[in-house]
Amino acid sequence: MSSILGISAFYHDSAACILKDGKILAAAQEERFTRKKHDPSYPHNAINFVLKYANLKLSEVDHVVFFEKPFLKFERLLETYVAFAPRGFVSFSRAMPLWIKEKLFQKNFLFNKLKEHDENYKSDKNIFFSDHHLSHAASAFFPSPFDEAVVLTADGVGEWATTTVAVGNKNNLEIKKEIHFPHSLGLLYSAFTYYTGFKVNSGEYKLMGLAPYGNPIYEDKVKQLLDLKNDGTFRLDQKYFNYATGLTMITEKFNDLFGKKPRDPKNEKISQFHMDIASSIQKVTEEIMINLAKSIRNEYGIKNLCLAGGVALNCVANGKILKEQIFDNIWIQPAAGDAGGSIGAALALWYIDQGNKRLVNQNDDMKGSYLGTEFNQDEIEKELNAVGANFETFEYKELISKTAEFLSNEKAIGWFQGRMEFGPRALGSRSILGDPRSDKMQKNLNLKVKYRESFRPFAPSILREDLSEWFDMDVDSPYMLLVSNINLNKKIEMTNYQKKLFGIDKLNIRRSEIPAVTHVDYSARIQTVSKNTNKRYYDLILEFKEKTGCPVVVNTSFNVRGEPIVNSPTDAFNCFMGTELDYLVIGNCVLDKKEQNPNLKKDYTKKFELD
Repeated sequence: MSSILGISAFYHDSAACILKDGKILAAAQEERFTRKKHDPSYPHNAINFVLKYANLKLSEVDHVVFFEKPFLKFERLLETYVAFAPRGFVSFSRAMPLWIKEKLFQKNFLFNKLKEHDENYKSDKNIFFSDHHLSHAASAFFPSPFDEAVVLTADGVGEWATTTVAVGNKNNLEIKKEIHFPHSLGLLYSAFTYYTGFKVNSGEYKLMGLAPYGNPIYEDKVKQLLDLKNDGTFRLDQKYFNYATGLTMITEKFNDLFGKKPRDPKNEKISQFHMDIASSIQKVTEEIMINLAKSIRNEYGIKNLCLAGGVALNCVANGKILKEQIFDNIWIQPAAGDAGGSIGAALALWYIDQGNKRLVNQNDDMKGSYLGTEFNQDEIEKELNAVGANFETFEYKELISKTAEFLSNEKAIGWFQGRMEFGPRALGSRSILGDPRSDKMQKNLNLKVKYRESFRPFAPSILREDLSEWFDMDVDSPYMLLVSNINLNKKIEMTNYQKKLFGIDKLNIRRSEIPAVTHVDYSARIQTVSKNTNKRYYDLILEFKEKTGCPVVVNTSFNVRGEPIVNSPTDAFNCFMGTELDYLVIGNCVLDKKEQNPNLKKDYTKKFELD
């Protein structure tokens, strides 16, 4: 038996994963334990969890691998500061002490941290470092259902690379092409996240969700920021950007080009201008990704595509690549951001460096991304009793029937079952569920449960066998990373008056038979649910279908805005009592809000820093 501990840390979304004989046993993000969203710190709790799950002490682990190479990253920082000098001296003077103290000599830093887990961990000779983009590419290719694939990775920046193309074959994976910092599609998108008043590295989802409310009237101006080639490659004009050496993302020239200063979210509401900006950058991003996909299909002639890196979480762009039918098959790593680098680094060591044989799983090797913590019924009841919860327990069939009944009566349900998901999406283990047929559900969940912007869309979870009847798509989408349009026969056509509406006024129009999950452009971010990956969730949706004729439920992550997804039963109860959720279904326990001690109610509106 051979074991590998993979670690990603120190930028955002720190995480840990454990492999045994090349199989992913467990993986989790540190934020779920510390309750700090996108926690970048050393993943002490996540490492403890994966070691415990694998029944290993750290001194028994054969190899530890970190997801990037600190010396190369330091080289990039130094060369960038020299190239842009004297610009950026303030940023330079702030960054260097931290690098010299912790990041530059990371092997020693990691070794000292690792010793905290196990006093018998004696040597740093088993610590290895992977390349950042190789970690991303490996996280996408090796768990994929493909024997051979071309892998496109796009993110902010690793060491030097920001966009890479790799080719994977059996247990080999090799990066063939790179675009280097400061030319970055991820940082271009993040510059517009900043400009529209959202938080970089967490608000990119909001920008994508806002885009359909606008029109891409600034597309030509966006394209002035970069030299874009027909094959999708690009260079960014640095006079518009400040991220290379500054403390903000953009310069005054950027503001002048678009005619306004960045939105201050504290005192400036989102306007049609911001919606049009979001629409414009989204359209350019899609064009770049589609052109990159076309050029690498033509160059390598490989029929399978894998995607990773933060840009691969842009499910709208992914859906466009799928619709263009550039590749026969597409697979996207569900933890496509830096958290997934922990898995990729470990898999790269196992296959590339150690040369182990790879057996391809036709479904994939991510186990539905259900790789996190799990609580048995006794543990759940013990925690619920400790926090003073009132609950009833039910047998399986009655539990499923009752929950489906609650949903059909338009109740908002906290659903906590099985192993926690790895990656940014809730996939039916740590989810908030609702009735997609309800006109009010989308608005109520946003404003009364999630405490977030009303424009943000929700995803449908649909039985895999019913997918093509409802949506213009017929491929698996278990990780909620593909967007498609609702079918014509399920649409409700808008009146001439409704078609003339602008911006947020589009929000409350009933567009389909499932309005709570139909975005303003008739699209939806789809999760397909199969019995073999999440039987309990599948059975619930099947029961809901039998009661209502609808094989779809609303699925959003079990948290409020700014909070990480709930990890423990206590987290779930606190969120339940801090929001207007009607019921909490956790293990075999059902909690009715009306039956809880009102003194246990929490004020969640200000508990977490806004993202």
